[in-house]
Amino acid sequence: MPPDMTPAQIIALVVLVSVVAALIHGKLRSDVVALAGAAVLLGTRTVRPVEVQGAFASPAIIALASLFVIAYAMELSGLLGLLIRQATKLCARLGSAGLWLVIALCGVGSAFLNNTPIVVLGAPVVRDVAQSLGQSPKRFLIPLSYATILGGACTLIGTSTNLLVNDMARNAGQPALGLFEATPVALIIALAGGVYLFLVGPRLLGADPTPAREPLAAPQGVTPAGEDPALYPPDAALDPIRAAASLAVFAAVVAVAAVGLLPIAASAFAGAVGLVLARVISVEDAYKGLRPEILLLIAGMVVVGLSMEVTGLAALTTKAMVGWLQALGPIYALALIYGATLLLTELLSNAAVAVLLTPMAVALAESLGVSPRPFLVAVMMAASAAFATPFGYQTNVLVYQLGGYRYLDFVRLGAPLNLITWAVGLIAIPLFFPF
Repeated sequence: MPPDMTPAQIIALVVLVSVVAALIHGKLRSDVVALAGAAVLLGTRTVRPVEVQGAFASPAIIALASLFVIAYAMELSGLLGLLIRQATKLCARLGSAGLWLVIALCGVGSAFLNNTPIVVLGAPVVRDVAQSLGQSPKRFLIPLSYATILGGACTLIGTSTNLLVNDMARNAGQPALGLFEATPVALIIALAGGVYLFLVGPRLLGADPTPAREPLAAPQGVTPAGEDPALYPPDAALDPIRAAASLAVFAAVVAVAAVGLLPIAASAFAGAVGLVLARVISVEDAYKGLRPEILLLIAGMVVVGLSMEVTGLAALTTKAMVGWLQALGPIYALALIYGATLLLTELLSNAAVAVLLTPMAVALAESLGVSPRPFLVAVMMAASAAFATPFGYQTNVLVYQLGGYRYLDFVRLGAPLNLITWAVGLIAIPLFFPF
């Protein structure tokens, strides 16, 4: 440790290292680890109670909780199941081209809805249609998961990671990002990744059909890094009134946030409460849809991230890097942040990575005298890009179970995808977010 570190910085560093080590070890639930770290920081007065309170009531937590309720209402109404059934009919007519179209549509849907229920319902369809066409489901299931990950990064609400980066950036004094502000960059990255999956995926995954494991469910005892286990109900019968109401509310939430009338946290909260008051979703089901394990993980990690900011640990860390990065220029600093985020997101939850690296990204940009915006977008794009392991993201775990893949299948297809998205991101980000 540097000799000029304060006691508060030492405590924050020890807690940070301990939390990261526990998350990598994987024996304890990730939300418990995050909350334990927050408790130590609060107990040692490294962070103040008001800062912990702010973390648990942050806009990211409110927005996520509300969006979970709205998505759950759409799920219970049978709307998502209806879309999946229509996709099945499309595949029957178009063959393997229909499968790729369904994968693309799932990617588009994940820009607005949590990708876990999309894959939970879509993966069995892709598997069954592929088998009916005499093709191996392995050629399509990993691309399905990767497409939803790429699509989720395209909007502020597509993944909890983007909301969390936005929240941490606001805590660091940066202006909030718009709902579609990072969309141009994310779309370019997603298109490049999609072309790679379409051209290369079938060759790398073109194994003989393997008997699939049924039923599709979150594996017992495994809590993957990117998302928590799937808690969505089976395909529900369509209720047209509730489906229309939940879809209308979701569209209104997005529209209000997109034009800037209200922040996404406020519009989503109003939408969720409106669905409950209109009895589109019951109070009991609304509580079931909240997914507290994700919310508490994020809140705990926000406290850990705040400790880096309030103690000056983030600034101290970046100060040590600035000396040699100044000679290289901001593009190399951007590459460093992007690459570090890509590496860590394969080991930790994307929430943890976003919380840890966002303050460092802001401090690094400010030390270099450039705009923090491109660095924030880099963390957004890279923190969700867990392609190289089956346990880096919940949707990867789901298709890993269903398709009977080997671990190296993800490494073989996902590692090059990481490098492609890294390179494309470094080209696209400065075009839309100049230094």
